[in-house]
Amino acid sequence: MSIAPAYSPIASETLTIGEAHLPRLGFGTYGMSGSHLQEILVSALHHGFRHIDTAQMYQNETDVGAAIRSAGIPRQDIFVTTKVWVGNYPAERFAASVDQSLINLQSDHIDLLLVHWPRGSVSIAEQIDGLNRCVDSGKVRHIGVSNFNAAMLQQAIDLSKYPIVTNQVEYHPFLDQSVLLKTMDANQTSLMAYCGMAVGRVFESSALQEIALRNKQTIAQVVLRWLIQQPHVVALSRTEKLERIADNARVFDFELSPEDMQVITMLHRPGSRIVNPPHLAPDWD
Repeated sequence: MSIAPAYSPIASETLTIGEAHLPRLGFGTYGMSGSHLQEILVSALHHGFRHIDTAQMYQNETDVGAAIRSAGIPRQDIFVTTKVWVGNYPAERFAASVDQSLINLQSDHIDLLLVHWPRGSVSIAEQIDGLNRCVDSGKVRHIGVSNFNAAMLQQAIDLSKYPIVTNQVEYHPFLDQSVLLKTMDANQTSLMAYCGMAVGRVFESSALQEIALRNKQTIAQVVLRWLIQQPHVVALSRTEKLERIADNARVFDFELSPEDMQVITMLHRPGSRIVNPPHLAPDWD
């Protein structure tokens, strides 16, 4: 695999939640694997990304670990998030699955460990207990949840010995997450946004096209900037195209006006949720 030249770490702004310093911009890996993912991640790291998001279910943790080693950037400078799959929630499987994730990632720790969906094989209390035990063991530094509604998030926060530093959920201009964001604000935690481009729908929006043109940015840059310019939001960028990585990393050298922020926020419409598996998803807010 060819190694790209090193670039300045331009995508390194962080959001502080308790003792956790979450890079505001992460790189998502869902649906990618193998040598192509490794090449993509090495390029992303060389373009300044310092947060990589993966999951046991993605079956690409091994590729993530290999890419981190190939990039030549010290492991302590990279923030890795992974997620325990629902089939591994029972106590007899939870810790063992995390040990396997560590082996796959070629790492002695996980920066942020999440449970992937609330409707798994055990109760939320047992899920949170599994996360807490991983912090107790020293193998995990911070914990959070994914795809929880506001009530479930509050339950997780109340049950946990350690701070729940994020709830990773779908969030894009067409999906109203105001209820969940109020819960983030009240509890000083974060929303980690995936599916920010709404599987390409953002590129068809005339309002976003106009804002991008006025700000001399790409639509992807505008959407990522809209996400991270909100007080409690971390954004996951995702692309399979090497040529888009550099632009997607450059979202810290401009700001959207309050008017642009409001226009984008008001694009939300009912029925815009994309990820909603009925056997795993909660009753959404």
